[in-house]
Parts: sequence; structure tokens; C-alpha cells
Amino acid sequence: MNLNTSFDGLKLSNPLMPAAGPLNGDLEKLRFLVDQGCGAIVTKTISKELPHIPKPCIYGDKTFIMNSELWSEISYKTWIEEILPEFVKTKDRPLIVSLGYSKEDMEFLVPRVEEFADAYEISTHYVGTNLDVIKDTVKAIRKNTKKPIYMKISPHIPDPEGFAKAIKEAGANGVVAINSLGPTMKIDLKTRKITYGNEKGFVWTSGPAIKPIALATVYKIKQAEPTLTVIGVGGIKCADDVLEFLLAGASGVQMLSAALLQGKELYSKIIKDLPIALEKYGFTSIEEVINHGLTKNVVYKQSLPVLDKDKCIDCMLCQKICPYFAIDYPGVITFNPEKCFECGLCIAKCPTGAISFK
Repeated sequence: MNLNTSFDGLKLSNPLMPAAGPLNGDLEKLRFLVDQGCGAIVTKTISKELPHIPKPCIYGDKTFIMNSELWSEISYKTWIEEILPEFVKTKDRPLIVSLGYSKEDMEFLVPRVEEFADAYEISTHYVGTNLDVIKDTVKAIRKNTKKPIYMKISPHIPDPEGFAKAIKEAGANGVVAINSLGPTMKIDLKTRKITYGNEKGFVWTSGPAIKPIALATVYKIKQAEPTLTVIGVGGIKCADDVLEFLLAGASGVQMLSAALLQGKELYSKIIKDLPIALEKYGFTSIEEVINHGLTKNVVYKQSLPVLDKDKCIDCMLCQKICPYFAIDYPGVITFNPEKCFECGLCIAKCPTGAISFK
């Protein structure tokens, strides 16, 4: 199976990259991600000022991470004078340098990291929602580099399509979608305290739980601006997720939170699983997935669900969760045609796949 992908002159041996965060914050971590086989390497977000990080700063649940860690705790001088020069000595794949946040920061930082970067990822997390400000930031970067620029969109941006159009007009090559979701909150009921959070009590949420939002944003942007490169991030935890983002319009993907939840070796596992997933779904290459696209089949009248008695284990979950009280059990699961709304929840939740539409 061919896992190669390329965009904007960058050639990747596979589409998986790390997202900017705690796992790519120094030389040791960057080299670890190389050893994991990532197709390109992304740095933690570098900024002019050092962050003031509350501790503890990372909370992990079953399907999400809450984080108040902010940007790199290492100074830009250390990145420029030590980490990046040492890393590029043996660099054998694209290096995307993540920077933040303001126009003034870009005018200062881009010339100083230009010799090391193959492309730039620019976080807009603390810039606000004014597209004119974001456009000015892109223009300031473009004045200092001819290399690809990818603007990372935060979920609080109200108009992803407008964001994409604005950055394209200003000279960006693409979008990284999406950043973490927030503000969010974590409360400890026993202590009646906010145990994770900034001075306002807030954190940012990422991980598998935000995948539906990320997929929709990738799709919206690619539909609105087909010539823009989209890098999908937000919720990836397995090879199947990678393929979903590529079908939605991404040319590559990033992952970080799932590695914090399941283990740092998840990168190499997903890369190893990609050929299996491609074969499972009838693809022969990553590029084929990217070029395939999605179809929509909206149906307004569905059939009554059908039960496969051989698969049914009588767990009664479908009856317990049915919001229309349409499932009975006179010795076998039955569907009341007068009450069934054909919503599909029982099909989605059946643990054995015993329920389906005709």
C-alpha cells in the first residue's frame, strides 16, 4: 500500500503528523516523533513571550483531554539557537514550525526561523475572530517567506468558510482544522473546586470527543475553498479516523491528544494500521482516499428497522434507549410501526449489529 501524500511541495511518507502540544516541545520529543515514523514533524507553538502555566495543566478522561498548558515553555532563543539547528542536522522529512500569535510576533519570529522551517503553522487561538486582523497576520508572514503557510483555525471562529477565503486572499496556502475547543471547565465535586484551569477557571478541550466538529470544519473549508490545503486535526485515535479526515477533504492529519490518552507509541501503531485500513475499505493508496471525496444521500422516509435474530443477544439496550418507546419485547425484539420514527439510534447503538434498515 502506498501511504505517500504531498501538498504545496511537501512530500510525506504517510499523512500522520503530531499536532502542536506537549509531545513536540523539545529536541528529545521531536526525535521521538521521527522514530515513531510521522510523515512530517510539527513543533510546539513558539512565541516571543514565555507562558505562565498553571499546574496541574493536563487532565485526561476517556474521550478527551483538558489542557491549560498554552504555548512553548522554552524561549524562542533556545529554539532558534539550539533545538532547531540541532534537529535539522539529520532532518529527513518536512518540518513545520508552529508560531504564535500576533502580526508583530510573526514579523519578529519568521525571519529568525526561516532557515529551519519547510512550512509554517500559525495559531490564531488568542488573536480573536476579526478576519481583518488574521489577514494582516498572514500578509506579515508572507512578506518574510515564500514557504507554505497554514493558519490554524480555532472552533470559536464563527465562519470557517469566511476564514478560509480571508487567509487565501492574504496569501496563505491552507488551514489546519481545528484547534482545541473552549473555553471549557473541569469541576471537582468532592472539593468543590476548579482544579484545572487558568486564572479565569477555564481550560481547552481536545481529543476524540471533538472529532465530529473537526470533520465538519474540514469539510466546510474544503467545499468553500477547494484549492486550499487542509490539514485535519481534532479527535484522531486510529487509522479509520485518518481515512475519514482524508475523505472529508484533508491532505494530511495531525494527532496529539489520543497519544496522551492511549500512549505515545500510538503514532507508530496508526501508521502500521493504515495499510490494513486501506485494504479493508477498498483503497490502494492514501492519494486515492484524498481524491475520492464524499457523497451525500439524504433520505426523508426510511423503512422500519429489521432484527437479525441470530445476532441479537437480548441485551435490551435498544428498548432502554429508544426515545419514541417504539421497541417491545414479547420474547423477541419488535418494532412498533405506529411509534417508530426511523431515527436509527437503535441501529447505531446495537452492540452486535443485529438491527438494520432494509
